[in-house]
Amino acid sequence: MKLVGIMLVRNEDVFIERAIRNALPACDDFIVANHRSKDRTEEVLKSLQKEFSNRLRIHEIRNSDDSHDLIQHYAGSKTWILGVDGDEIYDPSGLLRLREKLIAGAYADSWMVFGGVLNVRKLEGHSAIGHLSPPCRSMTKLFNFSAIEDWSGPCLERLHGGTIRFRAGYHAQLRLGLHHQQPWEELDFRCLHVCFLRRSSLEPAHGFPRQNIMDTRAWDLTKALQKLQGILLGAPAPNWKEQKYALGPLVQYEVSAFFPQTVCI
Repeated sequence: MKLVGIMLVRNEDVFIERAIRNALPACDDFIVANHRSKDRTEEVLKSLQKEFSNRLRIHEIRNSDDSHDLIQHYAGSKTWILGVDGDEIYDPSGLLRLREKLIAGAYADSWMVFGGVLNVRKLEGHSAIGHLSPPCRSMTKLFNFSAIEDWSGPCLERLHGGTIRFRAGYHAQLRLGLHHQQPWEELDFRCLHVCFLRRSSLEPAHGFPRQNIMDTRAWDLTKALQKLQGILLGAPAPNWKEQKYALGPLVQYEVSAFFPQTVCI
């Protein structure tokens, strides 16, 4: 069994080093697809690649679709794929424990596994304030590639879109939500999702959360109607991150486990 991390980034120089350092120890390989970054993202990636050349692979891509090609060949192999974004800071010790469970065969009957999330509005020192999942959705991405024969076709980015052909005994509804079974503070698979904070030095310190690559490329009738409504009423369309990641009360946690002084690789 292998655990492979895949990250698609574009202008993520604020948190990307921490995001990679926390996820890399649990992964056999870690792939980063850098999509035309113009801030210090490329500089940070090159520095990390020198340090972890045995496991960290950096690819410069022109189109976000190319990021899926980097993992497509794992379909049908004994591989779990962990999708990590530049605004996702995982508990490194928790991921190591999760890795041991995966090696032992835990969750092998599932196609997707979801972890716990704290959608962070404020991060000061080792204290974070935000909204938990549940009631918010969990945006964690852990896929069992041994459950599929193929994942091909048009993909807007890695792990999004396309056509999945499942092996016998598996189907798309085999989804396990660990965040519904344990509280966030007890989970091994848990994440600080800093989606409401600035992610690039090119962004203003305050303002609406920016769109991801998927946000700018994906389009549906609901988004089109919201934009039209905003134009007609002279008001901005609803921010979907507020709608999905700001549910439930604000809670505060001590999060020093996510910011260890050293991370053993």
